[in-house]
Amino acid sequence: MKLKKGDRVKVIAGKDKGVIGEIIAIDRERERVTVQGVNIAKHHVRDTANPATGATEKGGIVSTEAALHVSNVQLLVKDENGKEVVTRIGKERKKVTKRRADGSEYEGTRGVRIARKTGKEI
Repeated sequence: MKLKKGDRVKVIAGKDKGVIGEIIAIDRERERVTVQGVNIAKHHVRDTANPATGATEKGGIVSTEAALHVSNVQLLVKDENGKEVVTRIGKERKKVTKRRADGSEYEGTRGVRIARKTGKEI
Protein backbone atom coordinates (compact mmCIF):
# COMPACT_ATOMS: atom_id res chain seq x y z
CA MET A 1 0.00 0.00 0.00
CA LYS A 2 1.49 3.30 -1.09
CA LEU A 3 -0.87 5.64 0.76
CA LYS A 4 0.00 7.18 4.12
CA LYS A 5 -1.87 8.79 6.99
CA GLY A 6 -2.51 12.46 6.23
CA ASP A 7 -2.74 12.06 2.42
CA ARG A 8 -5.63 13.84 0.66
CA VAL A 9 -7.64 11.36 -1.37
CA LYS A 10 -10.72 11.30 -3.56
CA VAL A 11 -13.28 8.50 -3.26
CA ILE A 12 -13.71 6.92 -6.71
CA ALA A 13 -16.33 4.25 -5.92
CA GLY A 14 -19.23 3.66 -3.54
CA LYS A 15 -21.96 5.78 -1.99
CA ASP A 16 -19.55 8.68 -1.28
CA LYS A 17 -18.06 8.77 -4.80
CA GLY A 18 -16.41 12.12 -5.57
CA VAL A 19 -15.91 13.17 -1.94
CA ILE A 20 -12.46 14.46 -0.98
CA GLY A 21 -10.98 13.88 2.48
CA GLU A 22 -7.85 13.16 4.49
CA ILE A 23 -6.75 9.69 5.56
CA ILE A 24 -7.01 9.41 9.36
CA ALA A 25 -6.22 5.70 9.78
CA ILE A 26 -4.75 2.82 7.77
CA ASP A 27 -5.13 -0.95 8.26
CA ARG A 28 -2.36 -2.46 6.13
CA GLU A 29 -3.28 -6.09 6.89
CA ARG A 30 -6.87 -5.70 5.66
CA GLU A 31 -5.92 -3.11 2.98
CA ARG A 32 -8.41 -0.56 4.27
CA VAL A 33 -8.24 3.19 4.91
CA THR A 34 -10.44 5.48 7.02
CA VAL A 35 -11.10 8.85 5.39
CA GLN A 36 -12.31 11.84 7.39
CA GLY A 37 -15.99 12.63 6.71
CA VAL A 38 -16.51 9.66 4.36
CA ASN A 39 -18.52 6.42 4.79
CA ILE A 40 -20.28 7.55 7.96
CA ALA A 41 -21.78 4.65 9.92
CA LYS A 42 -24.17 4.99 12.86
CA HIS A 43 -24.25 2.59 15.77
CA HIS A 44 -26.16 2.51 19.04
CA VAL A 45 -24.36 2.87 22.38
CA ARG A 46 -26.05 1.99 25.65
CA ASP A 47 -25.88 4.05 28.81
CA THR A 48 -22.99 2.97 31.02
CA ALA A 49 -22.47 3.42 34.75
CA ASN A 50 -19.16 3.35 36.58
CA PRO A 51 -19.78 2.04 40.13
CA ALA A 52 -16.35 3.18 41.36
CA THR A 53 -16.93 6.85 40.61
CA GLY A 54 -20.71 6.88 40.45
CA ALA A 55 -20.60 8.58 37.06
CA THR A 56 -22.86 7.61 34.20
CA GLU A 57 -22.26 8.11 30.51
CA LYS A 58 -25.18 8.86 28.26
CA GLY A 59 -25.71 6.50 25.34
CA GLY A 60 -27.42 7.16 22.05
CA ILE A 61 -26.67 6.99 18.36
CA VAL A 62 -23.02 7.67 17.50
CA SER A 63 -21.74 8.46 14.00
CA THR A 64 -18.20 7.41 13.04
CA GLU A 65 -16.21 6.92 9.86
CA ALA A 66 -16.03 3.32 8.63
CA ALA A 67 -13.08 1.98 6.66
CA LEU A 68 -12.97 1.84 2.85
CA HIS A 69 -10.98 -0.55 0.69
CA VAL A 70 -7.82 1.12 -0.59
CA SER A 71 -8.86 0.47 -4.22
CA ASN A 72 -11.82 2.84 -3.76
CA VAL A 73 -9.67 5.93 -3.16
CA GLN A 74 -7.10 7.76 -5.26
CA LEU A 75 -4.38 10.20 -4.17
CA LEU A 76 -4.77 13.94 -4.88
CA VAL A 77 -1.76 16.19 -5.59
CA LYS A 78 -1.42 19.79 -6.75
CA ASP A 79 -0.18 20.35 -10.32
CA GLU A 80 1.78 23.32 -11.71
CA ASN A 81 -1.35 25.52 -11.75
CA GLY A 82 -2.23 24.74 -8.12
CA LYS A 83 -5.21 22.59 -9.14
CA GLU A 84 -5.72 19.25 -7.36
CA VAL A 85 -5.53 16.26 -9.70
CA VAL A 86 -5.83 12.53 -9.03
CA THR A 87 -2.70 10.51 -9.67
CA ARG A 88 -1.10 7.13 -9.28
CA ILE A 89 1.91 6.68 -7.01
CA GLY A 90 5.37 5.49 -8.00
CA LYS A 91 8.56 4.97 -6.05
CA GLU A 92 12.05 6.20 -6.80
CA ARG A 93 15.48 6.21 -5.14
CA LYS A 94 17.11 9.64 -4.65
CA LYS A 95 20.76 10.29 -3.83
CA VAL A 96 21.24 12.12 -0.55
CA THR A 97 24.10 13.03 1.76
CA LYS A 98 23.88 11.19 5.07
CA ARG A 99 25.71 11.89 8.32
CA ARG A 100 27.25 9.31 10.66
CA ALA A 101 27.25 9.56 14.44
CA ASP A 102 30.90 10.69 14.42
CA GLY A 103 30.02 13.64 12.13
CA SER A 104 31.43 12.31 8.86
CA GLU A 105 29.26 12.41 5.75
CA TYR A 106 28.68 9.89 2.97
CA GLU A 107 26.53 9.45 -0.14
CA GLY A 108 23.44 7.28 0.22
CA THR A 109 19.98 6.80 -1.19
CA ARG A 110 16.48 7.05 0.19
CA GLY A 111 13.14 5.97 -1.21
CA VAL A 112 10.57 8.63 -2.11
CA ARG A 113 7.01 8.55 -3.44
CA ILE A 114 6.51 10.11 -6.86
CA ALA A 115 3.24 11.42 -8.34
CA ARG A 116 2.97 9.77 -11.77
CA LYS A 117 0.97 12.64 -13.28
CA THR A 118 3.30 15.48 -12.24
CA GLY A 119 6.55 13.57 -11.75
CA LYS A 120 7.20 15.41 -8.50
CA GLU A 121 7.96 14.03 -5.04
CA ILE A 122 4.96 13.65 -2.74
